[in-house]
Amino acid sequence: MFVLYVALMKPRAGKLNEALARRLKLQAPEGMRVLAEYWLQSADLAVVAVFEADSIAPMLQFEATWDDVMGVNIVPAVSAEEGMELAKQMMG
Repeated sequence: MFVLYVALMKPRAGKLNEALARRLKLQAPEGMRVLAEYWLQSADLAVVAVFEADSIAPMLQFEATWDDVMGVNIVPAVSAEEGMELAKQMMG
């Protein structure tokens, strides 16, 4: 079963150009299916990626790949539809 995750990435000081160059060469780790990836015009938060994975292994690989140039925070997520369904269940 795939679980939905969001990766929030912030460049480390002086590392944005290195991160951009690395991104041009890299693909997502095996077991991670990227659904969306946005590079923002912001110094505070540079990348938002939405992906599915069926285990923690690809996330650990993803984080290790980027850790020297980007701070990475990966959080589980649900779609709006799933979230509304969960809200209905919690309230009813």
